[in-house]
Order: sequence, then C-alpha cells, then structure tokens
Amino acid sequence: MSKPLHILIVESPYYQDITNELVRGAVEALDKAGATYERISVPGAFEIPAAIRFAADGTAIKYDGYIGLGCVIRGETSHYDYVCGESARGLQDLAINDRLAIGYGILTVENRDQAWARAALDQGNKGGFVAEVALRMIELQQKFGLA
Repeated sequence: MSKPLHILIVESPYYQDITNELVRGAVEALDKAGATYERISVPGAFEIPAAIRFAADGTAIKYDGYIGLGCVIRGETSHYDYVCGESARGLQDLAINDRLAIGYGILTVENRDQAWARAALDQGNKGGFVAEVALRMIELQQKFGLA
C-alpha cells in the first residue's frame, strides 16, 4: 500500500472570507482523494511562489504537490497588474523549471462578486478545481518518472 499524497496549501488571507472558501473547496477535494495536507499563510498573493520555493527546497518536510490560493481584486492603481502577473509567472516558473506539481488558485478579478462566483463551493469551486489540478499533475510526474 502506498502512502497518501502530501500537499502544501499556501494561502494568502488578504480577502479572508474568499480565501477560506477556496481552502474549503481544496480541502474537500484532497480529503476525497485520500491526500494529506498542511496549510501555511503568507501576507499576500505575491509571496505565494516564494513560500512554495522555500518548502520545495527545504529538507524538513517532503511535499508531493502544492496549491496556491488567494484573491487579488483590481483597485485604482497598477499594483493589481504586478501582483497578478508576478504571482502567476512565479508559479509557472516553479512548475516548469523545477518540475513542481502546482494548482494555481489565485483569483484575479474586478470585484468581490466575481471572486465569490469563482470561489463558492456551489458555484465555481475554484479551490476544489485547483486541488484536482495539483493531484493530476502529480500523476503526470509519476507517469514520467519524476516523482
């Protein structure tokens, strides 16, 4: 019997209620798959890639995959564009360059209504979807002998 997959959920609680809903969806999907998980919190979406990098490079705990969860809502400045672009680029770089299995669950939206439509378990359930993405990417790593 193989041991269950162990996933790290990195969450940005900037919009705590939305992030909590994303986490609920992810945890439900991981529980259904029989995976174990740990959760850590970082200040914002911009910091999610660095936290995943720290965990992947660290020797204390071995994770099979990673899930980044958070929400960025457009404001009046260009800060939104930098946070969205750099968090996405950072996670994609980790996935490609370091061959990490990552579920990208950082919502990038115009307003809270759009965020809730994507996060709510009875609507978009993006948290559950990205957990399933991470699990599928782990399967692909295993298929190709990378895990």
